[in-house]
Amino acid sequence: MDVERRKKSIATLSVISNSLLVVGKLFVGLLIGSVSVLSEAIHSGVDLIAALIAYFAVSHSGKPSDDKHPFGHGKLENLSGAIEALLIFVAAIMIIWEAVERLIHPQPLDQVGWGIGVMLISSLVNLYVSRKLFKVGTETHSMALIADAWHLKTDVWTAAGVMVGLALIWAGEEVFTGVHFHWVDPVAAIVVALMIFHAAYKLTVESVKDLMDVRLTDDEVNTVREVIEEHRREWCEYHDLRTRKSGAIRFVEFHLLVSPDLSVKCSHDLTDLISERIVARLPDADITIHVEPCERPSGHGAHFDHA
Repeated sequence: MDVERRKKSIATLSVISNSLLVVGKLFVGLLIGSVSVLSEAIHSGVDLIAALIAYFAVSHSGKPSDDKHPFGHGKLENLSGAIEALLIFVAAIMIIWEAVERLIHPQPLDQVGWGIGVMLISSLVNLYVSRKLFKVGTETHSMALIADAWHLKTDVWTAAGVMVGLALIWAGEEVFTGVHFHWVDPVAAIVVALMIFHAAYKLTVESVKDLMDVRLTDDEVNTVREVIEEHRREWCEYHDLRTRKSGAIRFVEFHLLVSPDLSVKCSHDLTDLISERIVARLPDADITIHVEPCERPSGHGAHFDHA
């Protein structure tokens, strides 16, 4: 329950911070007529939708398995991450569209200082919240929170880029009186969009791989093998090791061949011990071990040590 409470708490913080930033950026963007600030408002709007999706995912992914979902609801988090990645792509396309329009039909900017100020605030807020999301998401293996953190991390980069663009416009027009640098604003927005595309691609790869039941990482698979090998005295061989991940749950399955002389109880105790030690090193793992008799001479692996 503490884990689920932490996840919901940080997801709520993301929803609140994004709501405030959308309002602030829209107000300032319309006030000074900056397409890059308005593009950031769009970006934050997409972030808000993503935060709401993440909140829904973390609120439901922790539910226990049921008749319709025998493997639990963990993939809600991966589905959430994939949807959030798609939203980032959409936001980037919208930003580029608006920026090209503004390049073709340039408009002067007023009160650039307001834009610089709101972008600075946005960068600092999103930097703080994204770090919190990454921390909790990594500790709880929450793909939804990690995806939301990536959303806000891209917002930190993009807000900083817009802030630099507005500062260049202000400085350029102060130094070169009569010369307009309005083109810098939409160009900065396009650069922002390209950075968003890159982040969206990485997020898509991370989200979709678990939906496709890609095996666990090499380090995690090696951990499983190491635990099995620690009990080499008690079995003849093992095979068909299969792994996958669903949300925060790692699923591990393999066949373990033991001496035909080993009692059912000893076989059960052995699989319980191996499962417990794998879970100790890979928290939230779901272990399934199929015990089979080996064809080796009687006595091999027949002495099970309960220690």
